[in-house]
Amino acid sequence: MVRIKQLLFFLVVIFSSEGFAQTQDIKGKIEAKGDLVGIHIINKSASKFTITNDDGEFVIPAKQYDTIMVSGIQYEPKEFVISDIIMQSKQVTVNLEDKINVLDQVIVGKILTGDLTSDIENSDAKRDINFYDVGIPGYTGRRMTLSERRVYEANSGGGLVPLNPLINWITGRTKRLKEQVKRDELNLATDEAMAKYSKYLFENDTLSIAKQQEFFYFMSYDEAFLPLSKSKNEYEMLEFLKAKLKAFKLQVEDN
Repeated sequence: MVRIKQLLFFLVVIFSSEGFAQTQDIKGKIEAKGDLVGIHIINKSASKFTITNDDGEFVIPAKQYDTIMVSGIQYEPKEFVISDIIMQSKQVTVNLEDKINVLDQVIVGKILTGDLTSDIENSDAKRDINFYDVGIPGYTGRRMTLSERRVYEANSGGGLVPLNPLINWITGRTKRLKEQVKRDELNLATDEAMAKYSKYLFENDTLSIAKQQEFFYFMSYDEAFLPLSKSKNEYEMLEFLKAKLKAFKLQVEDN
């Protein structure tokens, strides 16, 4: 009789442990004052990732004791652990607080009037000398890449009829340089996507490293990729990559 009780206890412990280790989808809802869409939900324990929809809702796979991190640009990051109650209800509500920038020190100085000219004259601050002060021409915009500089040089020239742009246009050099700029832009976007999304796409995938790299170059030829990369919409980019990955695998299987 004692042995039977011990056996039953042992089986209960085993099944309970299996229950704790079971992964299931947890439905969540973000409560906050600002925008609720696009908030990052990361299962740090299982390396799973998702974002909220327009209503602040999300679904993420998790098991008991997993650590979930919630992060948004305008909110203080928050972490919580999947408890037994959350596992049973399969639901969780997360309250986020607005991110407040606190100044370490407040300096009391001259009162500003709102008149820019007057405030600058009354200010004790001194600016650095720049190229305008000494009469040297300069450039203050975004630093151009090597290919962009070559395009700029190919299109610039002096005189009544600038010969440099004309010669480059006739020989086709300007066109080739512009195509190189586009290739550089596409390669940079591809490298960024590879570094950012590889973990989410191939965590449980059997594709070799070489095939994974081949996939990113495959999907970069889609005309929708570069505009999507510029939009910085992570959710749409991830969905786009998943769809392209399915197409890539079908192509690999056919070959």
